[in-house]
Amino acid sequence: MTVSSLIKSAALAATLLASTAVLASAKDVTISVWAGGTGPTNDYRVEAIKMAAEILEREAKIRGEDLNITVEGQTWTTWDDFKQAVTLAAESNTAPNIIVSGHEDIGTWSQSGLLRPIEDYVDFDAWPLNQLYPNLIDVSSFDGRIWGIPQDAEARPFFFSRSHLKAIGYSDADIDALPAKVESGEYTLYSLLDDAKKMQDAKVVEPGKGFMPRPSNGTDYWQFYLSFGGEFTDAESGKLILDKQALTEMYQFFVDAVEKGVVPATYLGMTWDSWHDAVAHDKAGIWHGGTWHKAEWEAKWGLNDFFGQIQYSLIPAGNEKGRANTITHPLVYLLSTAGTDEDATLAAELITIASEPRINTLHAVKSGHLAVGSAQADIPLYANDRWTTAATEQLLPHATALPNDPDFGVIWKAMYRGLESAWTKTSSVADAVNSVESEINASLGNKVVIR
Repeated sequence: MTVSSLIKSAALAATLLASTAVLASAKDVTISVWAGGTGPTNDYRVEAIKMAAEILEREAKIRGEDLNITVEGQTWTTWDDFKQAVTLAAESNTAPNIIVSGHEDIGTWSQSGLLRPIEDYVDFDAWPLNQLYPNLIDVSSFDGRIWGIPQDAEARPFFFSRSHLKAIGYSDADIDALPAKVESGEYTLYSLLDDAKKMQDAKVVEPGKGFMPRPSNGTDYWQFYLSFGGEFTDAESGKLILDKQALTEMYQFFVDAVEKGVVPATYLGMTWDSWHDAVAHDKAGIWHGGTWHKAEWEAKWGLNDFFGQIQYSLIPAGNEKGRANTITHPLVYLLSTAGTDEDATLAAELITIASEPRINTLHAVKSGHLAVGSAQADIPLYANDRWTTAATEQLLPHATALPNDPDFGVIWKAMYRGLESAWTKTSSVADAVNSVESEINASLGNKVVIR
């Protein structure tokens, strides 16, 4: 530990002790937590903070202090509703103390004045934050400051029905070898379309269910951009980048999938329940989703034998310019500017405790997410869970995260509108790409490198 970090650690400790003394004399303290994307399998996004509060209360009692922390948690399953609620709360000065959201919100919310930089309230050189993966700390940062602490990590794999692969001639050995062929580039996105068509021709899946991508906008679709060689930022200038060739090839892939008959032109907008029913009950051939979906399929949809029914891999490369990949989309604990500085100090301490490996592992294993720190590999619950261990070792090393730049949202929205337009044949691929370029130029100008 450096001299500067020792000074910072001591200052933080003093602040916390002073804050705790004030709070102890006040006796009752309320900390509010709002979490997006939260359902029955990932309730620890709030429960972990409640566990941390209980630990702090017990520690205070041993010191002879009377501290009662009430954690008021509120959750949303849909991201649009959650982010609208946060925005409205910020405008009316009623934001919660702790926000659990995707890392991509850091840029916009920090610039709007909604967030406090969490690095001012915690010590990343001390336990348990010193064992967090550095790349996840980078994902939680923006403009030279650390704004959040990773609450979870994930990967977004491709999934294959084992029985349907066998129906088109794959042996068990072939299926077991498939992830390595994907990683090496031997098995591509177009290999996938061929297999999906074979499954439909063999009548083991219904027409249009050979390939079932996610049915709505989401981070996942950027994986296809990477599969065709796309990049998010320009290495020389640090600016956001849009690769028109990669975007063209990505759009063309989905047009080709429609023309091959393995996914309908009207596919986007399917309900999530219909999608989950198909993929969990072996009605689909090949699809993509998140590591957390396994827990949902088991808990809600009755999937009993994940590894016996499903094979998984990175998303395949689209061509020689691209690569097999996955995207991670960590959720992060964020400190809002709501409340006093003492409130923020206490909230940061709760977040720190909630980040301890054993507590975070409860969330990871229950929800199908991945570790945020190296010490979780030594927690038996995590180490003995086949899925979290396999995904951590086989998928996470290949993961890329979207940029936190607030302007990336403009590119994202334009990309998906163009994808919808090409997919539904409302416009040609070339016209869809040109529309994306025009929209980005009009909104962002030279802030984005377009090549």
